Amino acid sequence: MAINALNGTRDTSYEAAASDQSVLGKDDFMKLLLAELQHQDPTSPMDSDKILAQTSQLAQLESQDKTNKALEQLTASFANSKNFSAVSAIGKMARMSNEVKLKNTTDGKPSPVNFTMDFDEDIKSGTIYIYDDKNRLTSSMDIDPKKAGGHSFTWDGKTTAGGDAKSGEYKIIAKYQNEDGLNLEGKFGAYKIEAVKFEDEKTFVKVNGSYTDFTNVAELFEDTKKEG
Repeated sequence: MAINALNGTRDTSYEAAASDQSVLGKDDFMKLLLAELQHQDPTSPMDSDKILAQTSQLAQLESQDKTNKALEQLTASFANSKNFSAVSAIGKMARMSNEVKLKNTTDGKPSPVNFTMDFDEDIKSGTIYIYDDKNRLTSSMDIDPKKAGGHSFTWDGKTTAGGDAKSGEYKIIAKYQNEDGLNLEGKFGAYKIEAVKFEDEKTFVKVNGSYTDFTNVAELFEDTKKEG
């Protein structure tokens, strides 16, 4: 640490120089090259091959700088385009992927999971199957006879053995028979996108009163039941 003998204050110029990065930019490179040319020995001038090599390095630095700036602009443009696409989805219908997230409370008990399934035809009988992230059957629920359309269900977080399922993502599949005995599958519910927010470089959409990651949206389509 350098000390100024006159007033006892620290001389930070040395520290600032010591903290400089060792990587040279194109402007620094040009200054060094010009300094070499100005102070070269007239009786022994710098070799032309060496000058060409250094100017070639300078050109590479210039090209790299332009490439980096172009990539930054492209990244920013892509992010803006992605955000615009998400915002333009507000008001549209989103069919969610067939995965739900189960969370356990502080005492280790699972919180009930609410979800919606759509059925193209009237249900005579059916079953909802719930699988863990390793595609192992975790639980199942019987479906009572219902009319075609969207229906809400609640999974209590219990396994088929009666225990508590662990926190995590679970895949849900509904299989049912219509009045003619034909085997069909239910689809995960569709919701209107109410809002969009951006957080930690991720995009979230508000559906059914809560936010979910945009990647959970399996399909976007227009609401054909709009008023008017």
